[in-house]
Amino acid sequence: MSFEINGHTFETDEDGFLLNLDGWTTEVAGHLAQGEEVEMSEKHWEIVHFLRDYYNEYQIAPAIKILVKEIAKKNDMQKKEASAYLYELFPAGPAKQACKIAGLPKPTGCV
Repeated sequence: MSFEINGHTFETDEDGFLLNLDGWTTEVAGHLAQGEEVEMSEKHWEIVHFLRDYYNEYQIAPAIKILVKEIAKKNDMQKKEASAYLYELFPAGPAKQACKIAGLPKPTGCV
């Protein structure tokens, strides 16, 4: 599968995850978000950039437990609050849906 933005073609796997992670741009993220029916806000971008930073540091997308823990710590929330917050932003599953928009591979453990 593939899509085109500004004359560049972007290849995806059967689930819509980018095959070339280096091709990611905010325009690509916007296209992927649209396909996921997610209207990007500043809060969404904060999660996307967190995921990209995490991936750049550890070379792996964080599992949902780690994502919830880090967002809870960053926003001074309880883990339960952070989980609800993330599911509100990314209803199809914060780790999987947010990682797709962030141009990262599917997180380990995601179906």
